[in-house]
Amino acid sequence: MAAAPRLFPAVTVALLFCFPAAVRSRRDALELGDADFDYLATGHETMLVKFYAPWCGHCKKLSPEFEKAATRLKGTVQLAKVDCTAHSETCARFGVSGYPTLKIFRNGRDSAPYDGPRTADGIYQYMKKQTGPDSAHLKTDEHLQTFISHYDASIVGLFSGEDSPHLAEFLRAAGLLREQFRFAHTVDLKLGEKYGVSSESVLLFRPPRLDNKFEDSVVVFRDYLTIGSLRRFIRDNIYGLCPHMTAENRDRLRVRDLLTAYYDLDYHHNVRGSNYWRNRVLRVASKYSGRGLTFSVANKKDFLSELEDDFGLGTSDGGELPFVTIRTKLGHKYTMREEFTRDGRSLERFLDEFFAGRLKRFVKSEPIPERNTAAVKVVVAESFDEVVNDPNKDVLIQFFSPFCPHCKKLEPVYRDLADTLSSDPNIVIAKMNAADNDVPLGYDVQGYPTIYFAPVGRKDEPIRYEGGRELKDFLKFLKSKASHSLVSTGSRDEL
Repeated sequence: MAAAPRLFPAVTVALLFCFPAAVRSRRDALELGDADFDYLATGHETMLVKFYAPWCGHCKKLSPEFEKAATRLKGTVQLAKVDCTAHSETCARFGVSGYPTLKIFRNGRDSAPYDGPRTADGIYQYMKKQTGPDSAHLKTDEHLQTFISHYDASIVGLFSGEDSPHLAEFLRAAGLLREQFRFAHTVDLKLGEKYGVSSESVLLFRPPRLDNKFEDSVVVFRDYLTIGSLRRFIRDNIYGLCPHMTAENRDRLRVRDLLTAYYDLDYHHNVRGSNYWRNRVLRVASKYSGRGLTFSVANKKDFLSELEDDFGLGTSDGGELPFVTIRTKLGHKYTMREEFTRDGRSLERFLDEFFAGRLKRFVKSEPIPERNTAAVKVVVAESFDEVVNDPNKDVLIQFFSPFCPHCKKLEPVYRDLADTLSSDPNIVIAKMNAADNDVPLGYDVQGYPTIYFAPVGRKDEPIRYEGGRELKDFLKFLKSKASHSLVSTGSRDEL
């Protein structure tokens, strides 16, 4: 007689049928959905979740980096993803309105938005800092030397004892800033003697690979210790005269006007060679310090796609010499056309022309339309200032991609809005193809469509539109934000 078939335990059967998305995944990033999100998310102390749409260009670009990071973080931090076109309930529950959206979850609860870099190494480094203590406890000079001999800068607090109120404040600051910087502390004040410090203080150690004769490698914090004062100290001193710009720190560096020399830089395998050109940039930077321009160096290979898109640099352009650019905080871009000379004089001439206002900006732009008579005005990069930054007009600007289905769905509503307000001389309804034109800084476009309102008197503070996408929603928003009473066309009563 044949043996009776062995039955699966009931709980196993339930898992197989209720949570197919997670079981199907063969990659290190879990695939979650409406049915299994809560069950599986609560099983991880820390989890980074990517909410995406398969058609989204930014999502496609992020995907391989996200998968690489998931593999590197396996066993430490779980990475997961949710396809919002298939699992809209979960995405709506967590307020996902654009793609990709990344959020950090702790034990299944939405903890914080992820605002770090979007490269594999950047995600790894950022999420790695989400684990372990906020500040490492150093007990010996050997521990200190090991901690500061690191690729990144180090912030070390020196305190008289575990009960020091300054230590408590330092640890609170470390908890808030751990995603950006490395923190450690000691209660042995003798460890600070070799750096000229004998009382409670904080030392900032710049990365050893960036040591140079133009600036100190260790900076001492001498202000009264609060979270705010420590944050300002780190911000003002951590990068020095000429930092190494990476995909992870570029956004923090670009809050100011920034000059960058791109070349074959490799601090992992060739520190001396990497510093050859950096020292020449440093020499010039020391002459122009205090004039509102930050200097940096970067590995050209790490920014090839950006250099191609933003500055028209081909993969074979530039050769061994640095390719120098300036990107201002307003989004203006300049390139040094003269060959970089070893004595730095070409760089000095470039800077003299920049500060004198004689350089021509580099702009990635479609041609300005010869006729622009439709109700929705077409804006390109070269006409952005003229149209959107017109000081006398309120402007609603939609950033779109020709391939985005959500943009195509919005098009008739947006056109209807423009028709409704076509007789209002004080407002402009506009759109710009963000795939083929430079988007000015101040406009954060991570997905399509993205809509901003640039009001009269506040052109440097555009307001992101987060409302509904029906005609009445747009009109309600504009009525509340416009600098004047709206004027509608015809017999429309939406106002």
